[in-house]
Amino acid sequence: MGHGTKWMHYWKQLSAANVPAALIEKGQNRVIDASLTLIRERAKLKGELLRSLGGVKASTSLLGVPLGHNSSFLQGPAFAPPRIREAIWCGSTNSTTEEGKELNDPRVLTDVGDVPIQEIRDCGIDDDRLMNIISDSVKLVMEEDPLRPLVLGGDHSISFPVVRAVSEKLGGPVDILHLDAHPDIYDAFEGNKYSHASSFARIMEGGYARRLLQVGIRSITREGREQGKRFGVEQYEMRTFSRDRHILENLKLGEGVKGVYVSVDVDCLDPAFAPGVSHIEPGGLSFRDVLNILHNLQADIVAADVVEFNPQRDTVDGMTAMVAAKLVRELTAKISR
Repeated sequence: MGHGTKWMHYWKQLSAANVPAALIEKGQNRVIDASLTLIRERAKLKGELLRSLGGVKASTSLLGVPLGHNSSFLQGPAFAPPRIREAIWCGSTNSTTEEGKELNDPRVLTDVGDVPIQEIRDCGIDDDRLMNIISDSVKLVMEEDPLRPLVLGGDHSISFPVVRAVSEKLGGPVDILHLDAHPDIYDAFEGNKYSHASSFARIMEGGYARRLLQVGIRSITREGREQGKRFGVEQYEMRTFSRDRHILENLKLGEGVKGVYVSVDVDCLDPAFAPGVSHIEPGGLSFRDVLNILHNLQADIVAADVVEFNPQRDTVDGMTAMVAAKLVRELTAKISR
């Protein structure tokens, strides 16, 4: 996966070799336009279909963002979206969610495909522009009422451009429920402002969230706690989970703001439930803990993401893919109505 990074150096050499910058930029813009066109047209088709069917207030639409290069350790999450999709429709389980929503119904779940991250990076497009492309893709989905984006990561760096797009499109901040072993709130981890360990620093700085609740935290440094205080984050650490459980299983969010965003890092779960992650952090939530929190959440969920599943670390039978898929299925049931 170092492929994109290798190409970045190649493009820098090109500009040094007197290839006109305007020529490269024009070509890059054509690639960006082409990338957005497919997402726009798929979203448009799905939106038209649902509007003609009628009676749908909100409908979940999957958008894959196969990005892994902002990870500090392993880059396998870039390969996650197709594995999650495969597991959603895996024949070993039926297509009904726990609370009775039918995933086969396009009014409940549609798909607009992936942002072609690797192809875009292969054209020498830097992270500033890449993040804008991700934001634009999310807005294209939201433009097609009643579609609501459920984003498949990818590493956690994608939550910044996604939340930014949601907040800008809705015209104000949202409340965020963030399930994770880590607070991902370093100012610029290892000097990378777009690091997967810095996404929530960017979100809070941008004013895109009013409340940020972080649940499942068990790997946090002094900087993580200080940044949490600085931004007024409500951090619920695993060491006090038995005490906090009652609060977390009865959350009511989003009143007075534009809605609620849910971000689920698969490593919020104990590695016994989800071994296929880059950062194994024992002492996490059980799968049922997470479902109890999600099922009981009172909120108008406007968008969500499931990130940091790393297929390269999964068990041979793809257990974590099934876990990520069930998170997607149950979030879909919360969003669609």
